[in-house]
Amino acid sequence: MFSRPVRIITILTDLLVVNLAFVTAYYVRYDLQWLQPAVFRHPYQDYLWQQLLFNICIIIAFYQAKVWVRQRGEFWVDELSRIISAAATGTMLMVAYIFIDLPIPFSRLFWFWVPLFTVFWMGMARLARRVVLQILYQRGRLVDKVLIIGAGETGRSVMQTLLARPDLGFKAIGFLAAPSAAEQVGSERIPNLGTWDQLPTVLTENPDLHTVFIALPAHEHRQTMHLIRTCREFGLEAQVAPDLFQLRFSRVESNNMGGIPMLSVHEVQISRTAELVKRLLDLGLVLVAAVPSLLIGLVIALAIKLTSPGPIFYAGVRVGKEGRLFQMIKFRSMVVDAENQKIALEQMNEASGPIFKIRDDPRLTRVGRLIRRLSLDELPQLFNVLRGDMSLVGPRPPLPEEVAQYQDWHKQRLAVLGGLTGLWQVSGRSDLTFDEQCLLDIYYIENWSLSLDIRIMFQTIPYALFGRGAY
Repeated sequence: MFSRPVRIITILTDLLVVNLAFVTAYYVRYDLQWLQPAVFRHPYQDYLWQQLLFNICIIIAFYQAKVWVRQRGEFWVDELSRIISAAATGTMLMVAYIFIDLPIPFSRLFWFWVPLFTVFWMGMARLARRVVLQILYQRGRLVDKVLIIGAGETGRSVMQTLLARPDLGFKAIGFLAAPSAAEQVGSERIPNLGTWDQLPTVLTENPDLHTVFIALPAHEHRQTMHLIRTCREFGLEAQVAPDLFQLRFSRVESNNMGGIPMLSVHEVQISRTAELVKRLLDLGLVLVAAVPSLLIGLVIALAIKLTSPGPIFYAGVRVGKEGRLFQMIKFRSMVVDAENQKIALEQMNEASGPIFKIRDDPRLTRVGRLIRRLSLDELPQLFNVLRGDMSLVGPRPPLPEEVAQYQDWHKQRLAVLGGLTGLWQVSGRSDLTFDEQCLLDIYYIENWSLSLDIRIMFQTIPYALFGRGAY
């Protein structure tokens, strides 16, 4: 559900939009006379009683269709389909009454335009609401605080969804792990608050908590029921993420074998058809960007050559899809002996996990610092995309020594081609912890779509221009 103020504003806005649609329909039918000339015309005030009655019909229809009930994560198209259904129902109720009563002559085309403009204006209003809420959620406003119980496969799935989907309006205050959990996720955004036996303490210390997500393994069924009862004692809603033998539902297909339900399990990966579409998109965009990239690259190459000794390009070994090694090309942004200096700078590492990052790395050259800030050092990787080593969008290819330190669940990010940009690059970039980056990469793989790739590419532009989280 939305918070009370947002819900009230939504209802009032919807009613305002419904009346705007009625006025628009009258103007289009009787003033503009679209589709067919009007034989007669009554003044607008003669339609006021119909407008009032239509409002009542729409309120009933919207209530029945649960238009004002929030469904988190619902796509705009799905929300629009419920509005279309409700508008059609409200219009049929209204038309049925008019045919029975027939107080004044009316145009059937008028009642064609009314639901049409109702759907149009409400669709635009809901789209605007999504944009406004997205901005507010990203700034930490109007979000509902939640707690996650469980740090295994299912718990990580919940975490990666919350990190990747700020539009859900949730903010996790942290997670509680099993007392015997050997593998735990470390995150600044979703910190470890202890073990699940500390749930009463956490609930007491966080009276403004909205929801508790319980994501425990199937064999912890009894513990799950105990945790649900504890949440109810505190007046909190508890939602259980089902653990299907530690499988995500995106990996499972159901079928019927002679009346017996069967499940087919698949590895987390992008289908071959999707890979082909993704590859065609990569090649098309690289070819379009070839000329401007070449011109920008020539300027950068000249600047590197004139300001610091050494080669223009840097080629380093990276781990690609399914563990294959390849040479990733970048513009050189550091001094020539940067690798030799790395050991001496280990204590300055600001990144978590196996990755090495320093915000003000002393090894950066003057030009290197600028192109790193704008992500222009990665421009030569378009050649890696042409060769098929990388994609435009995907997890960042890691170093072999980083992969050697991976936990088993981290390795899921190697199921697809690495990319120039990805979901975590538009969700905080280097400001995220390593575990958060992996969670977002896995979410990307499990929820890949062409529209997701396009959205990430568009969101990358402002992040690159303003250099947020890039170092």
